[in-house]
Amino acid sequence: MEEGEATTSEEEFETKKQARSRKQRENRAEALQEDGKKNEGLGDDAVAAGEKKRKRKALQNARSSVPGKRGVIYLSRIPPHMKPLKLRHLLEPYGEVLRIYLAPEDPAARLRRKRAGGNSGKNFTEGWVEFAHKSDAKRIAVMLNGEPMEASKRSAYHYDLWNMKYLKKFKWDNLTEEIAYKNAVREQRLAAEISAAKKERDFYLSKVDQSRAIASMEERKKNKKDLEQSQKPDGVEKPAIEKKSASEKPRLVRNFNQKKPVADGMTSNVATLSRDVLAGVFGGKRAY
Repeated sequence: MEEGEATTSEEEFETKKQARSRKQRENRAEALQEDGKKNEGLGDDAVAAGEKKRKRKALQNARSSVPGKRGVIYLSRIPPHMKPLKLRHLLEPYGEVLRIYLAPEDPAARLRRKRAGGNSGKNFTEGWVEFAHKSDAKRIAVMLNGEPMEASKRSAYHYDLWNMKYLKKFKWDNLTEEIAYKNAVREQRLAAEISAAKKERDFYLSKVDQSRAIASMEERKKNKKDLEQSQKPDGVEKPAIEKKSASEKPRLVRNFNQKKPVADGMTSNVATLSRDVLAGVFGGKRAY
């Protein structure tokens, strides 16, 4: 009895499985028939238009994926508080935006602004925007340059103007290479400054050690001399005058001949002849 019941249950299970698969095939066939009827109702023109639209979209996607077909716009000024997401939101209605890079401001300038009581947020100084198509980038640069960023007067960027320029034959790789070069230069400069600071520190520490060694030597010499003086017997008189050190040089005194002063009575500036000259002229005796 048990073997017969088990065989019957297995046969029922197989029957139900076949029935489910058959029903699924029928539903799939009905769905294909309905799709065919819908396509027939649209007509050949609608099908051709849909196919054309699909091909155009695929072509645009293919063009956007080619780096040579892309265009880059340079922004010389970024308003305060503007972030990359806000910039993308402003430019996407005019064309497909791929990548955005905004250069952050100098940390020293940000610190000065915070100390002066200004905003403490992160600002940007300049930026680059990459569009999927060159034509969109050229058109946007010509159309928006010098115009308000937002038309609504309630916006915080209504009185800020676009300052943009299309960069001809400029690729996004050029920007990344420049950024990498600047980072490498900055790292080399920091490494050179750190190396110079280490050399100065080592030189200073060596001089400090040398000064300590000299001071300790002088202290030992002084202690040794004091010890020798204290060990001398009491009957020996200590010299009153110590020997001068070899480094001390004798004092040199020099005398310079001075002119004799003029007598106090000879205050007249009138030129006169000497008595010897007068005696030689008139035959008189010389006064000795």
